[in-house]
Amino acid sequence: MRLDTAYFHEICIYVLYFCIGLLTFVILERLIYFSFLNVRLRRISILRANRGSASAPSPQFKGSDVLTGSLAEYVEAQKDPHINRPAIEDISMALCLRVGERINARLWLLDTIVTAAPLLGLLGTILGIMDTFNALSSGGISDPAAVSRGIAAALLATAVGIFTALYGLLGHNILHRQSGVVDSAFKIALLAFTRPDLRDQTKATTAP
Repeated sequence: MRLDTAYFHEICIYVLYFCIGLLTFVILERLIYFSFLNVRLRRISILRANRGSASAPSPQFKGSDVLTGSLAEYVEAQKDPHINRPAIEDISMALCLRVGERINARLWLLDTIVTAAPLLGLLGTILGIMDTFNALSSGGISDPAAVSRGIAAALLATAVGIFTALYGLLGHNILHRQSGVVDSAFKIALLAFTRPDLRDQTKATTAP
């Protein structure tokens, strides 16, 4: 059975176009999400600054986002008078894992596309060149210019694949940086909202 290389060459290019659209969707969705989380972090930083005041009321965490909800859960857990340092460390670690999972959601798609796009482009080019050579061998092309056009069309798949990989790599690095900033800010907030006596337990444990 003869392989229809022209058909599969076009399929490779269309898949790459779909990957570009998917990359754009994920990048925009994550940027909007990180912008929303940064607004929440500014509100949390205000509560953290007011926490140093003796007359400041107990912090009120309002919001359904993962940062606000996790901090509210963390503060609520510390209301137990019998809680100790190891227990609160386990809670904070679990909350950090939850936040990390949410802020890094769908970033694996970018990593996968960055890796697969050049290979898919190369496959499309190989199939396109095979189609051109098959046409030559069957005597269907006698014009050298047509051969050049066929090879140029085949190389389009490689160009699109490389562009897709570069686009995805840039987006992945930007989003990875943003997720790191949010994750660090959340960990700082956890430390700031830790009960002073629990922090003193650490000092007592590490003292000689």
